[in-house]
Amino acid sequence: MLSRVRFATARNVFETFPQLRWNAAPPEDETAPLDYARRLLESSKPFSAVTFLAHLLPRREAVWWARQCVGAILGPQAEGAALRAADIWVRAPEEANRQTALAAAAAGDQTLPTTWLAFAAAWSGGSMCAPDLKPLPAPAQACAQAANAAIVMAITQTYPKQIGAWTRACVEAGLRFAEGGEARVMSP
Repeated sequence: MLSRVRFATARNVFETFPQLRWNAAPPEDETAPLDYARRLLESSKPFSAVTFLAHLLPRREAVWWARQCVGAILGPQAEGAALRAADIWVRAPEEANRQTALAAAAAGDQTLPTTWLAFAAAWSGGSMCAPDLKPLPAPAQACAQAANAAIVMAITQTYPKQIGAWTRACVEAGLRFAEGGEARVMSP
């Protein structure tokens, strides 16, 4: 299996995305990224592991992992134009598909995790604005933040007693996926 991890150390992730410090303290040593994610999962703030993994994975992979989490949690409720647009972009990450995801996200209900999946695909690069507007480049962290938002929103829409189990299931799927396996989320 080929690793999808794009950083040598967890500290490298924090150096690339300094805003991660709002969620968790960077490690003081040269901890491997996946070991750090596991440590976050076992901490008092396990959502930090979701955030960290969303930044650790390459953009396309982060969107695919988030899509797997949202789909597993919401089931048939996850259907819609925004989800389809994110799926299409993941399968063919071309500019036209990114623009379609941007349009679906802009037209979507921002209280839905699927809308944030479409934003994640749309903010993977290029402009954050519609093609008829002055271009505004997507910040480096925008895709990861939108993927994280989609996962966290989906998890928090479950029964309160299931939040911890779904968080663990999504993080474990993210860890497997980062190690080169499948992103499929096992239902708790």
